[in-house]
Amino acid sequence: MEIVTLKGNVRQEMGTKWAKQVRNEGLIPCVLYGGDTNLCFTVDPHDVKKLVYTSQFKLAEVTVDGSTHRCILKDLQLDRLTDEVIHIDFLKLTPGHKIKINVPLATKGASPGVKLGGKLVTKMRTISVKVSPENLISEVTVDVSGLDLGQTVRVRDIEKVDGVEIMNAPSIPVATVTIPRALRSATSKQD
Repeated sequence: MEIVTLKGNVRQEMGTKWAKQVRNEGLIPCVLYGGDTNLCFTVDPHDVKKLVYTSQFKLAEVTVDGSTHRCILKDLQLDRLTDEVIHIDFLKLTPGHKIKINVPLATKGASPGVKLGGKLVTKMRTISVKVSPENLISEVTVDVSGLDLGQTVRVRDIEKVDGVEIMNAPSIPVATVTIPRALRSATSKQD
C-alpha cells in the first residue's frame, strides 16, 4: 500500500475567521483525530495532491512538531466554485481498533460474455469494509471470468480477504455483462 508523507504546522487558533486567514495564506486547515489524539494543523496544498486527487486508497504519514502519525483521509471539503480543497480531516490508525473505510473495487479476468459481444458494466466503484490497521488493503477484487451474456456478479461473489469484513449487502450487483441491442435483435431474427 502506498504511503503519502505530509509535513504539517501546528495551529493554535480555531474558528472560521482563522481558517479563512489560513486559506488566504495558501494553506489548508486540517484536523487529526483518533485514539487520544486531537491535533489541528495546516498543510501545503501541493503536498496533498497525491492523497486527494486519486481513485486509489492510500495511507498518510503526517509529521507535526516532530511526531509522526499514521492515518487515513477521513473527510475532505471542497470549495463549491473552484473545487479547491478547503479542509481535511485525518483519522489516526490505532493498532487493534477496526475502522470502516471505502476501498476501490477492481475486476479481474476476461468474461466470455464480453468476448461474444456483450459489454461489462461496473455498477460499484468502491466497497465499504471494516478492517484493523494491520490488515489494511488497497483494493478488493471480484472475478468476472465466469460471466456470460446477461449475467451479474454480486457482493457475495467478491474474493474474501483475511481480516477484512465487507459491509455492503451480499445481494447488491457489482458488475453485469449487458447484451447490446444489435446482438439482441440478431438473436431474435434467428428465432
